[in-house]
Amino acid sequence: MFYTNPYLEQCIEGPFSLFRELPDKDKEFLIQDHACESVKKGEMIFHEGNRPAGLYSLACGKVKVYKEGIGGREQIIRMVRPQGLIGFAAFISGSAYSASAVAIEDSGICRFERDPFMKLIRRNPDLSMKLMRMMALELSFSNKRTVSLTQKHIRGRLAESLLVLRDTYGLEGDGRTIRAYVSREDLACFSNMTTSNAIRTLSMFATESVILLEGKKISIVDPARLEKISQLG
Repeated sequence: MFYTNPYLEQCIEGPFSLFRELPDKDKEFLIQDHACESVKKGEMIFHEGNRPAGLYSLACGKVKVYKEGIGGREQIIRMVRPQGLIGFAAFISGSAYSASAVAIEDSGICRFERDPFMKLIRRNPDLSMKLMRMMALELSFSNKRTVSLTQKHIRGRLAESLLVLRDTYGLEGDGRTIRAYVSREDLACFSNMTTSNAIRTLSMFATESVILLEGKKISIVDPARLEKISQLG
């Protein structure tokens, strides 16, 4: 297929796209009514409580999905990688968003309309199964994170968050630098701790030669040790 918009091509043909293996006729049906746009760092994609305007797919960049707690403190629920779907549970169920989504770096997104997508999954069993598998994995991840964030100690929570970022975004060419330069505040919100505790614990990991810190860059020097810290909680 030929795409006039590079964001659309990434959302459909990217390596992690749910739609990559669809026949061309189904891809054409899906994209007949879509919109793609650039979003700046800090720009909202949707707010908790709003109704879905369509199904969002991340073409490039990074997005965090979060809930606002007491006193305005954020709890980051999920970090989205390119070709990931954003707000798909609310889109499928027709309910309001249970969380908000915002770009944490300059990003590109595409929005697909509900009717073509719903018709497509009704007539395409393979796509339906992929969607169900994705939702099942997301639910399993959410359940695991809930237990981790409420039962693990600070070191275990932060170690797990670093491993999740590694598994979500991958590593740079050096094989150890996480390809996600998140702020200390976001890392703290992802790990259910204060920013000061996150900074202190990162410094401890660096002193123990578990990680290497260079500004916002975090390199995992001893992955086996980091995984052990995460497992011990």
